Amino acid sequence: MSTPRRTDPFSELYGDFAARLRGDRWQPDVDVFETEDAVVVRVEIAGIRSEDVRVSVDGPALRISGVRRAPDDAGVQRLHQMEIASGPFERRVRIPTAFDPNRVSARLADGFLLVTLARRPSARRRVRVEA
Repeated sequence: MSTPRRTDPFSELYGDFAARLRGDRWQPDVDVFETEDAVVVRVEIAGIRSEDVRVSVDGPALRISGVRRAPDDAGVQRLHQMEIASGPFERRVRIPTAFDPNRVSARLADGFLLVTLARRPSARRRVRVEA
């Protein structure tokens, strides 16, 4: 005997969006990957202007925050589905590799924010073994 499935009355309207909410802020999707010289954080933030995004570094953590302004929906008479978040957002990402906090850059293009964190030079050195 199967258990009847509970349905959320808002899931049809809001889709999976509710899972991306954290309090009063939404969380954009993030990819973190390494290249030979850097750690790159790619954030999906389509429709957000560069002046509405802030990037800061605090120790090993990267904080990306800002706001996506709601589109002008003056002509909308009936809403059928709503999944695109607007309002404030924030993501904090712990960077697993040592990086130089003075060599962090950010670029917004094609709906993605790319934050590049240059790796810290390796402190390796060869130690001479004496006999």
